[in-house]
Amino acid sequence: MQPRPAKLVLENGSVYNGTAFGHIGEATGEVVFNTSHTGYQEILTDPSYAGQMVLMTYPLIGNYGINPVDNESKKIWASAFIVREVSRIYSNYEATQTLDSFLKDAGVMGLAGIDTRKLVREIREKGAMRGIISALDTNDESLKVKALQIPEMNGSDLVKTVTVSENYTLEKLDNARFHVAAFDYGIKTNILRMLQNSGCQVTVLKAGTTAEEVIKLKPDGVFLSNGPGDPSAVGYAIETIRQLAEYNRTTKQLPIFGICLGHQLLSLAFGAETYKLKFGHHGSNHPVKNLTSKQIEITSQNHGFAVKMESLPECLEMTHLNLYDNTVEGVKHRELPCFSVQYHPEAAPGPHDSHYLFEQFVALMDQAKN
Repeated sequence: MQPRPAKLVLENGSVYNGTAFGHIGEATGEVVFNTSHTGYQEILTDPSYAGQMVLMTYPLIGNYGINPVDNESKKIWASAFIVREVSRIYSNYEATQTLDSFLKDAGVMGLAGIDTRKLVREIREKGAMRGIISALDTNDESLKVKALQIPEMNGSDLVKTVTVSENYTLEKLDNARFHVAAFDYGIKTNILRMLQNSGCQVTVLKAGTTAEEVIKLKPDGVFLSNGPGDPSAVGYAIETIRQLAEYNRTTKQLPIFGICLGHQLLSLAFGAETYKLKFGHHGSNHPVKNLTSKQIEITSQNHGFAVKMESLPECLEMTHLNLYDNTVEGVKHRELPCFSVQYHPEAAPGPHDSHYLFEQFVALMDQAKN
């Protein structure tokens, strides 16, 4: 079958011609690049990519196919997938389908055959931009107009589009010693798995759950998940975390652990500020310095916003530092059992250097319980 021509047009008018794979149609979103060599299935199904088209810097994608167990959620959240070359065949004993058919089944567009190095350089120099991929409209000017009509990421509350509609409790495992209330701002499957493996029974909460409802559950700890969009736009979550922190001031018995968006929301709740990064951090090879142990962790990252270092209030201590650009990668409260990191310690995809953070959360709950 002849490849279907398609093109990407950015909001600044840049045009990249290639061929479509997956769903044939049009797709829009903010274009961001990911530097991971593997893990494309986890990346596509990460809810934190809602509203974004993901560009892979590694040139050959799809060669190990798609398997039923590596999804990080129930669907593909990335609005499109951009690669240099897509493999039409796969070699993996667990795989059940190609990347092409995976995208096609989900109604998600793919674009292959473009100069991905050139596109990455443009994003690095000019910042993440809105874009449109089309196999239907061939008019560059028309596509640029459409790109400029895409909502900007600044000010966008995308959490409400990815969170669960109803609270639910995961099956209790034999080793469960603690009950954790986990806010779903776009939570990943492997985070839930890591919490369970750490001895936690997990109740997953929709993003709009109030502090009063959380306290009624009598959890041993609260988890704040990753998620998409602008953290400052999720005011209801910030207010809930602020109220849980106030409850903590009197009891000091409710440890709170945040990851990624959860880290940003926790920081905002204590009075810090956030800002949009030029092109974000997306990859599984980012070096982060643990300021306590002085060790360097190689981390998995996926975020477009960060906490302003100079805005950190006196009550928050910075615990981790990004060695690429010296941005805040972790904080802890000086008095309350609350801490968070900007990166993904559950490592899906990515290295296992930061698994100790789940043990740290469990230790805080153990201490509070006793």
